[in-house]
Amino acid sequence: MINIVLFGPPGSGKGTQAQHLIEKFNLKQISTGDLFRYNMKNNTELGKLAKSYIDKGELVPDKVTIDMLIDELRKPTETNGFIFDGFPRTANQTEALETIVKDELGAEISICLSLVVEDEVLVQRLLKRGETSGRTDDSNEDIIRNRIKEYYTKTAEVAELYKKQGKYVEVNGIGEISEISEKLFAEVEKIK
Repeated sequence: MINIVLFGPPGSGKGTQAQHLIEKFNLKQISTGDLFRYNMKNNTELGKLAKSYIDKGELVPDKVTIDMLIDELRKPTETNGFIFDGFPRTANQTEALETIVKDELGAEISICLSLVVEDEVLVQRLLKRGETSGRTDDSNEDIIRNRIKEYYTKTAEVAELYKKQGKYVEVNGIGEISEISEKLFAEVEKIK
């Protein structure tokens, strides 16, 4: 079983590369954003709970996110593992994910792949995406720079934990999409 934590700041190409990893290794992507949207749209108990925090402008507690993650991992799947996207973001979430993967799957996180792209390139990519995406957070340079800064602040401690475990790998996220995919594939092949 291959279980990947995929990191990358906004504009790094993480979404595109996740799809390539999914196709190459037959993985299932678990995105916390998607889990929130699914649970709220379908009015599940966890969705209602998450919405109660969001409606008050509060962060959804880790326990709610973790319970959604466990529910998703328990669904039958014919895949060879998972890509975790948007989780973990903190040291506590990292430890929780390790426990969940061990308890629910009898496995462990195989690797943390981090796409590295210079900030100026990220800003230009997001501004370009903003021209067609309709996303307001992709069209304001100050907001983009803040999102990038937030990403680094939040993920630093998680990266450190995976570095200590020898599972953290940085991959240059600049270049042709297929070349970046090949670099990621090569890192995953090393752990198989």
